[in-house]
Amino acid sequence: MTDAPFVPDFGDDDDERKIAFICSKGSLDMAYPALIMASGALEQGLEAHIFFTFWGMDMINKKTMGDLKFSPVGNPATHMPAALAPLPGMQTMATARMKKQMEELDIPDVPTFLTHLSDMGCNLWACKMSVDMFELDEAGMIDELDGVLNVSDFIEIIEGAQTIFV
Repeated sequence: MTDAPFVPDFGDDDDERKIAFICSKGSLDMAYPALIMASGALEQGLEAHIFFTFWGMDMINKKTMGDLKFSPVGNPATHMPAALAPLPGMQTMATARMKKQMEELDIPDVPTFLTHLSDMGCNLWACKMSVDMFELDEAGMIDELDGVLNVSDFIEIIEGAQTIFV
């Protein structure tokens, strides 16, 4: 019996490998993980899909996508005393700080990043139930959107994909 480490097979050699991200939150700090990971996946040659649902719809709504906020309330990663986080102006300050850090790293804002991902071949989908629930229409969403799907259609499209819920 050997003590060789177990190395899982992630299908790296599979030309049909795909990955899907489900974006359910519309805050600035929750927008970037899926965008960055989708970009990395596309650079590695994977088929990538992003499905926007619930408050993640703010990421693709033309009225809200350029004004996403970062809230330090309840987020210990901000390294801010909990008593200060809910004070007036703290969300504005935290948002400005995060945007500045992203800009210093040459990370594009959310609208630009979504256009870049679409240009790279990423498939961008909106959740039909969320569109109906928030009374949205496709005209108010980004032009790069591949469509509005119900969940069962999305599941069919991403069959066999690694799926990450953000």
